[in-house]
Amino acid sequence: MIVVADTSVLLNLCCIKEADLVWQLFGQVVAPQTVKDEFERAVGAYGRFAGLKFPGFVEIHPRPQSLQTRLPGARLDPGESDAIALTLALKADLLLIDERRGRQVASQLGIRFSGILGVLVRAKQALLISDVKALLSRLRSEAGFFLSDQQ
Repeated sequence: MIVVADTSVLLNLCCIKEADLVWQLFGQVVAPQTVKDEFERAVGAYGRFAGLKFPGFVEIHPRPQSLQTRLPGARLDPGESDAIALTLALKADLLLIDERRGRQVASQLGIRFSGILGVLVRAKQALLISDVKALLSRLRSEAGFFLSDQQ
């Protein structure tokens, strides 16, 4: 299974020291260079992410062909856009993405996606964690993660 990751999922799971769940669940995880760059910028810009390291299990790919050629009106940040474009280019099985607009675009393109909540539910089902609510609470308090009631 090939899984492409966007910045938010990796950054927030790293913040609560649970990024390995992604590797344990999916094995092959890839991301465009743009995602790694965004991750590193966030580490330097936001105190809550200070000292975090980009997960070594994530295979970095060069920036893919722009998503703008397929969806000229899509207004996404570069990491989301490149993660979606890489998912298409690799014909990946799953995209890990949290941002609502990115999920909408992925859905329009027929891409199967999941966010942090989906990762945590899968980890619970796989008996890798015992309590989803506790990790969601830590995501909110330690990473400043926002989870909409509409998701």
